[in-house]
Amino acid sequence: MLTRRILALVALALAPALAIQGYNEYALRTSRDAAVRADALGTARTVAADLGQLAQSLRQVLDLVGNEEAVRRKDAGACTAYLGAIIDRLPQLSLLSVAEPDGRVVCDSRGSTPGLYSNAERAYHKRVLASDDFAVGDFVIGVRTRQPAVHFAQPVRGYDDRLTGVVVASVDLARLSERLQADLRFASTTLTVTDPEGTVLVRRPDHAAWVGRKLSGERLARLMRADETTRSVEGLDGRARIVGIAKPDGALAGFNVIVGRDRETAFADIDAATYRGIAVILLGALLAVLATLLAGRRFIERPVRRLLRGVAAWQGGDLDARTGMSGPSEFDRLGAAFDAMATTLQGREDDLHGEIARGRRMQEQQTTMLHELNHRVKNTLATVQSLARQARGGEEQAAQLEARILALSKTHDLLTREDWTGASLRDVMENELSPYRTGDDHITLDGPDVPLPPRYALAIGMTVHELATNAAKYGALSDVGGQVCVAWRLVHCEGGGRRLHLDWQESGGPRVEPPSRSGFGTRLIAGGMQRELGGEVSLTFDPTGLRCLLDVPLQGSHTSMLSPLADGLAH
Repeated sequence: MLTRRILALVALALAPALAIQGYNEYALRTSRDAAVRADALGTARTVAADLGQLAQSLRQVLDLVGNEEAVRRKDAGACTAYLGAIIDRLPQLSLLSVAEPDGRVVCDSRGSTPGLYSNAERAYHKRVLASDDFAVGDFVIGVRTRQPAVHFAQPVRGYDDRLTGVVVASVDLARLSERLQADLRFASTTLTVTDPEGTVLVRRPDHAAWVGRKLSGERLARLMRADETTRSVEGLDGRARIVGIAKPDGALAGFNVIVGRDRETAFADIDAATYRGIAVILLGALLAVLATLLAGRRFIERPVRRLLRGVAAWQGGDLDARTGMSGPSEFDRLGAAFDAMATTLQGREDDLHGEIARGRRMQEQQTTMLHELNHRVKNTLATVQSLARQARGGEEQAAQLEARILALSKTHDLLTREDWTGASLRDVMENELSPYRTGDDHITLDGPDVPLPPRYALAIGMTVHELATNAAKYGALSDVGGQVCVAWRLVHCEGGGRRLHLDWQESGGPRVEPPSRSGFGTRLIAGGMQRELGGEVSLTFDPTGLRCLLDVPLQGSHTSMLSPLADGLAH
């Protein structure tokens, strides 16, 4: 109850200040936002009207120039003098020129030699010829002025009213930018004028840095959604701005005028008032908190300590501990809730132990199922053996196929004992060579304990089986004094991978003769290493004994682990 009263007093002290501050904030910001939006849109409309008037004035000027006798006759000398006199009175223009319908310039205000350059590929020239009317070009760098410009073009007609040429006015965008600066009322206001493709023609400030750059497709799409509007966006300079967007009338109807008011500057005085109000509220809140702490030290600290003792006991694992708190106050109710929570947790812990026991039973069932699966797979292999005995090719071929399937089965047993997670290379070796150990030390294994994935264990096991079978029939294991030494090592590659180098060396057996042809066993070894593991096999038939070198990458193999069996049966 005491806590409720203290919190109520704090809320009563802060509520009026918060309400007043919130209302003032809302009213001031709403009013300022509307004023800024109106100014941005009004300025954009003013600039758009200015641009529309400029286009209309240039149309009249070009119409006047096109009717001049020297221009109609295309008298280069008289035309150049006339254009020079006209451009002196039009400071926003950087060049006036007259061109033939094929684009060749006859004369210009800079006195260029007739035919020195051509406007044939310029957009404004093509548009005039296509429409037979006044046209506006795209952003270009002037051929003669070498400055960013937009061109306005008008047909020149002969006495028979046919189009006989094109008169062109080049508007210097830097001068246009300076002229439009006068329409901006605030120093922090930005102005951007783009053509229909989104290319920046005018930018205030930083005109030189932005002219000719193209707006992103997303930003341009937003501009095209409405003819006139205001929005809060991130400006080209990355600052938050309120922008007004307008489009000129007439020939420049596709152009965009964007006027941006810097939000931070526009709301600077309101933000300052907000900070002052927040400071006052924080001071009041601090005083209220101090009062709350002084009042609560006596009435709150004691029950909190009691709660913490109970929580510490629960953290230590003693779920039988209870706070023993009861009563109408908030802390008493909280203590009772904690006690109820401890009781619930104690019950859930018992349920968790039951779940763990059930999980163990399920694991045991899974092990049983795995052994059953092993039994079924071995039955399948036994069936394959039976079929192999009945296969064509004679008893010897059937016996060889049966022996290979038995070798695969032995490796299968080894993997099953490890739940098919893999097997040690040494275990695979012992698994295949143990039938040939007679008590004498004529088989030597030397190498680290290398864990192999199932696919590697099956392929290498089949290879060792083939080598051991061959040695028992024709090689070192067929003679009492024969020796087989198997050594392997791991090699770390530069790219971070590893390779297994295995050396099978026979000695002391019968003299070895190179075979006249490659047998099935040899093909099985090479195919198993190359196709299954991407490795390399080298067989050397030295007279003193067979030598087999295996070089296998331990990463990057891409075939299934049972493919050696499938390959053996296919042959």
